[in-house]
Amino acid sequence: MTSSTDAQRDPTAVPATTPTIPLLPDDPAALSPSEARSLFAAGLRVPTPGWCTGFAQANIVAVPQALAFDMMLFAQRNPKPCPVLDVLDAGEVRGGVLGGTDLASHADIRTDLPLYRVYKHGELVAEVSDAREHWLDDLVTFIVGCSLTFDHPLLEAGVPVRHLTAGRTAPMYVTTTRCWAAGRLSGPLVVSMRAIPSALVADAVRVTSRYPSVHGVPCHIGDPSALGIADLAAPDFGDPPVIEEGDVPVFWASGVTAQALVMESRPALAITNAPGHLLVTDARDCAYAVP
Repeated sequence: MTSSTDAQRDPTAVPATTPTIPLLPDDPAALSPSEARSLFAAGLRVPTPGWCTGFAQANIVAVPQALAFDMMLFAQRNPKPCPVLDVLDAGEVRGGVLGGTDLASHADIRTDLPLYRVYKHGELVAEVSDAREHWLDDLVTFIVGCSLTFDHPLLEAGVPVRHLTAGRTAPMYVTTTRCWAAGRLSGPLVVSMRAIPSALVADAVRVTSRYPSVHGVPCHIGDPSALGIADLAAPDFGDPPVIEEGDVPVFWASGVTAQALVMESRPALAITNAPGHLLVTDARDCAYAVP
């Protein structure tokens, strides 16, 4: 019998291999959603701001079926931070805005995002690029609109989006503003911030007002202390902001509110995307714009 030591010395033995992580593409903005999702499914872990120009990105939150009604009611009561674009039924992992003309070609909600967070009783227990090990058949997945959807329209209107230019994720802050509770679910409002030149704030409001289903107009402009934010340089999620002279901090409701909800309400299990690591959908940005 060949010992394990002999096998290691055998020059004909096939060495164990580890999965090859894809390289970052030269131009993520030019990729199609399916191309991007294939890279993420293969293990590429990167934030998604700036990827797949023209296509909407979204947050996800999957909760046990017993909490699905409460989650839907929470979203209905708090549409600014939790605009629901789609819901996958219990046990469903493909469908809806996840792309393709037939179900088999749709994204798999468990594998096709770059990074997931797994919460148990409100505690973060894992960050993984493949959530299948943690997924249960009774999970209902909510796909929640994200303000990244209007970043490119802002740029097209001449409004700088400084986190994109810097290759960063937008800073996000937990505020002292409370969302309207629903059943067993409650939590604070989370906001994202973009530093906008003072002369262009009105343009930013005008552009984003056309996207009510992905957070819409800002929820606050100016003094961050009014939201209970003590230090703009120390966001709770995302990267520190890029602020230039003459900029005004402008705040939008954020889909990361759903993660704050999970941390406060402490369901037995919840799976979300990591902040800034979004689901790239096949839906066009313009599909969520109103005239």
